[in-house]
Amino acid sequence: MTRDLFYINADTDIPYANQGLEEYLLQRVRPGQIILYLWQNRRTVVLGRNQNCWRECRVEQLLRDEGYPSRRLSGGGAVFHDLGNLNFTFLCCAGDYDLEFNLAVIADALSRAGISTERSGRNDLLAAGRKFSGNAFYKVGDQCLHHGTIMVEVDLDDMSRYLQPSPGKLAAHGVASVRARVANLRDLAPRLSVERLRGLLAASLGRIGGREPQELALAQQEWHEAEQLSLRFGDWNWICGRQADFDIELEERFPWGGVNCQLQVCGGWIEQAALYSDAMEALLIPRIAASLGQCRYDAAEISGRLAGLACEDSREAGIVADISDWLSQAI
Repeated sequence: MTRDLFYINADTDIPYANQGLEEYLLQRVRPGQIILYLWQNRRTVVLGRNQNCWRECRVEQLLRDEGYPSRRLSGGGAVFHDLGNLNFTFLCCAGDYDLEFNLAVIADALSRAGISTERSGRNDLLAAGRKFSGNAFYKVGDQCLHHGTIMVEVDLDDMSRYLQPSPGKLAAHGVASVRARVANLRDLAPRLSVERLRGLLAASLGRIGGREPQELALAQQEWHEAEQLSLRFGDWNWICGRQADFDIELEERFPWGGVNCQLQVCGGWIEQAALYSDAMEALLIPRIAASLGQCRYDAAEISGRLAGLACEDSREAGIVADISDWLSQAI
């Protein structure tokens, strides 16, 4: 199927503005279109939608160093951005969504720089056996996005300074630190730069898509609408939220991701539940947490609540079943 191809480069390195533009493009993409959005953030930790800011990021240190804590629409784990990193977002409607196409664009662009890539699991890209790109996904209505990082020459000292993933996550990957898992592409291709990569990706979009991509130009009113959307991403409650008091805290790691469950329990009833996770299913985790509110603190009652939760596919159903079994055994 022939699709109209567009690319757009962000003109700012402030994360909240970039996220606002990303959401605006997601809202405006139409059937038959694929938009490739390329953007950079200065010193930023970007959290997955359902992660606990205080557990994944050294927030105070980041703020002291004039960095930015940020939270994205998609699920998954926390990542570090600086100007040595190029972020990409593919935006399209559900009928045009093709993950293999997106990954082929990235692989083709990097092959032109002399770098071979491979996939690892559901959301990592590797070069020479080490991760250079973490990917995440989001769908709302008929609109879909696939976004991720491409590490060209990221400051790995800063990455280690601001990220603090759980020991369980690192153990699951068989490594002792964040830094041990990743690689900068500049180490593999010394002539590669972020600016050169921008051009390579735009060219590969056309090469893989079979037609010349057009640079997307936005009118002043469109930029204003994107700016309004950015306000949400800069809001402290969206980024870090309120640290509620809780009576019970449970934690577990599954093949699909880690879960931290915090419960306020009074008189044998769960008054409030908070669920934090790096699972890729961005909208499922808060639905699970909401279903536990005003539920009796009882294994059978919790299982019953979760059994009634509607799931979109077998993967979501498996996650709900895992959490249900875990909570039932834990209490």
